Amino acid sequence: MATKFDDIYDDYMKRRKAALAMGGEAALAKRRAKGQTDARQRLDLLLDPHSFWEVGAFMKHRQTEFGMDKVYVPAEGVVAGYGKINGRNVVVISEDFTAMAGTFGEYHGKKFVWALEFAQNKGWPFIGINDSGGARLQEGLDTLEAYGWTFAAQCRASGIIPQIALLLGPCLGGQAYHPIMNDFLIQSKKTGFLGIAGPAFVKTQTGEDISLEELSGWEPHAVRAGNTHIVGEDDFECIEAAKKLLSYMPQNNREKPPVISVGDDPNREIPELDDFLPDPMLMTPYDMYPLIDMIVDKGSFFEIHKEFAPQLIVGFARFNGKSVGLVANNPDYLAGAMDCDSSDKLARFVRTCDLFNIPVVTIVDCPAFWIGSEEEHKGILRHGAKTLYAWADATVPLISMIIGKSYAGAHYAILDKSIGADLCYAWPTAKINIVGGATAASVIFAKEIKNSPNPAETAAQRIADYNKKYEHPYQPAERGYADDIIMPHDTRKYICQALDILENKTVARPWRKYSNINL
Repeated sequence: MATKFDDIYDDYMKRRKAALAMGGEAALAKRRAKGQTDARQRLDLLLDPHSFWEVGAFMKHRQTEFGMDKVYVPAEGVVAGYGKINGRNVVVISEDFTAMAGTFGEYHGKKFVWALEFAQNKGWPFIGINDSGGARLQEGLDTLEAYGWTFAAQCRASGIIPQIALLLGPCLGGQAYHPIMNDFLIQSKKTGFLGIAGPAFVKTQTGEDISLEELSGWEPHAVRAGNTHIVGEDDFECIEAAKKLLSYMPQNNREKPPVISVGDDPNREIPELDDFLPDPMLMTPYDMYPLIDMIVDKGSFFEIHKEFAPQLIVGFARFNGKSVGLVANNPDYLAGAMDCDSSDKLARFVRTCDLFNIPVVTIVDCPAFWIGSEEEHKGILRHGAKTLYAWADATVPLISMIIGKSYAGAHYAILDKSIGADLCYAWPTAKINIVGGATAASVIFAKEIKNSPNPAETAAQRIADYNKKYEHPYQPAERGYADDIIMPHDTRKYICQALDILENKTVARPWRKYSNINL
């Protein structure tokens, strides 16, 4: 039966269909043929079924120059709204490359700002899916200003809500700062490209001929630069990673992370740990990952920044269902020593955990900061200082488990009592001192060794004497610098108990804006 509103409703349906059509069936079919997902399909994969509510589908640019008055860009090249992931609210943005290459213009930017501000005000995490040809040059300065609005909104929301970027397409130029400024960046090996400039621009400006993969693929950013936190084989794996990552995070900085029990006994002993370390006299490298897998709730470790600075392992895990940030040296790489990159990796991760009320546990076996002209010239002191700021500023529960070496500046960098640990435990195998015995003896007994009839024998004797006095955890325990010395098989039990004890930790600090961390 016809009504007087038929024409109005017909017009509405026509406009709604156009807004949801993205770049049209031909463009979408082309993507499917390449095995690529599209903007709306990605939201379907990310969000709980039937939970998405779109906002801004009818937004439209106002540019009339360069023939833009005749160009309709469905949803302004970016789908925005809110939904749920595993029953928890999130705000989402998904760029649509099929709609004018998902180019970033004034109203595209306004949708980003709406999403970030809405997420901040509601206390919900923000997830942005990046897939854009870059700046919409036809809009000139309006595009440039929209970038600024977006970056400012991100900064205002930072530390209030988790922000996650999914890099499932190109993201080049000024727009690349958006995913970089998120708390976590997840990049697809197959489709994700990130860079301050594309190959064509580099060729034009410098004459250098360089491929897109070499300039802005996953390896430059995940392995060398440390921009990318998680790498997925394809869009599907990246989306699953985002969902898993969120399971360790609270909705906002006023909440604690969810507790998800897998039924793993918090008092479980681990006899294998008593013989886990190699012979300490041989300085043999070993892999830290098996130890991590043994002490955390079974199957709960989720690594962050795996490809970057592999001598340090960081990631999320659970102990008795509780979410923690885990930091551990990996002696399989550079003997587990700290350098500029691993310092940045640690400081960023610890500060992120602190912002979102996630306790931090460290597994320590670190000989020192890496020395030499290369690291000095890169600014090892400045980078290393970031770790000290991260620990000293943190207000969440901090638990240190020293299993091997803890020497010199690395003693603080991987967390000890003096820099902020609430509870510090040591295995009987721990070596906690200002330097190793060989270094100390070569300085303290230098003259005696030099003048000895048998310098090698004297040096060995003095090293043994020094080690007997200091190369163990008992002097730190006597001074109260270690709270207890425990058997390795009890490691999980002590960490779980410590987390229970520290659950309601509060810290009072004098007012200030923030610490002047070495950046």
